[in-house]
Amino acid sequence: MFNRRCPVRRRPVPALIGRLLMATSLAASAADLPPVDPATQAVVDAAVAAARARFTTPPLRAEELAVTLVDLTRPDAPARGSYRGDVPIYPASVVKLFYLRAAHQWLEDGRLEDTPELQRALRDMIVHSYNEATHYVVDLLTGTTSGPELPEAELRVWFEKRNAVNRHLAALGYTNINVNKKPWCEGPYGRETQAIRAFEPKRNLLTTDATARLLFEIVTGRAVSARRSAAMLELMRRDLTATPADPDDQALFSGPALPPGAKLWSKAGWTSETRHDAIYVELPDGRKFVLVVFTVGHAHERGILHEVVRAVVAGVPAATGRAAGAGP
Repeated sequence: MFNRRCPVRRRPVPALIGRLLMATSLAASAADLPPVDPATQAVVDAAVAAARARFTTPPLRAEELAVTLVDLTRPDAPARGSYRGDVPIYPASVVKLFYLRAAHQWLEDGRLEDTPELQRALRDMIVHSYNEATHYVVDLLTGTTSGPELPEAELRVWFEKRNAVNRHLAALGYTNINVNKKPWCEGPYGRETQAIRAFEPKRNLLTTDATARLLFEIVTGRAVSARRSAAMLELMRRDLTATPADPDDQALFSGPALPPGAKLWSKAGWTSETRHDAIYVELPDGRKFVLVVFTVGHAHERGILHEVVRAVVAGVPAATGRAAGAGP
């Protein structure tokens, strides 16, 4: 569901990132996120420190965690804090949020027909995180399909089409990301494997800053349109009053760390190497925030996400609690 329990081939991440940067001349940018605010940055730093202090066996190393927080408690003065927020990391199923945004843009532009089957796929992709639904959506977005291997020239044409979502996001100013791969469990075959061998980067990559920017735009009604942003957000709604039958339900990634009465919208991702969550939270006292947490090498330690979320809940000030002049 979240690529969980799927075998992951380990690659030297620094070398992979270096190839990505050289190949595409990408530079991290958070131009469309609120500016870094010292008080919000302090909340992030405290959350990271709390998680690393608690998880010491095995140690939670600095390079195994990335966090971006956007405090939306004051709509007129959103504020951001970030820890390793510009570092590309394999996103697992969090990438499905970017395919969701692209699908709504294609629908808005008349490039896709709004059919019951497409709506079923979008819902299953986000609500249940089904990989098969995502495959269908990626095929529609890019005009490509999986299948037998292709001659080299045809593969290059196929890969150019597969990059459609990357081109769209680049035009919007998203940087340091790669979103042209389908999520798999057992693994890709045929032309999908061919493309992995032939082209860089080899995997999807997201940063917590880019993910927080997308979620911030959805929450504030600026992703495609206010109507489409609301439709996207509705698919992310998680019921914190129910007891999920599935121990890997997406509500359980961050939900248990939230206080009673909190509301949660989220998209989680999980593989044998990673555990991530991208969330929007509304607290009973009126505080609101977007939080994206990526962890690497601690996929089965659910408590890392919980520790970060609890620290953020404890640290985000009330609307009147931010120092004068600290916001944008």
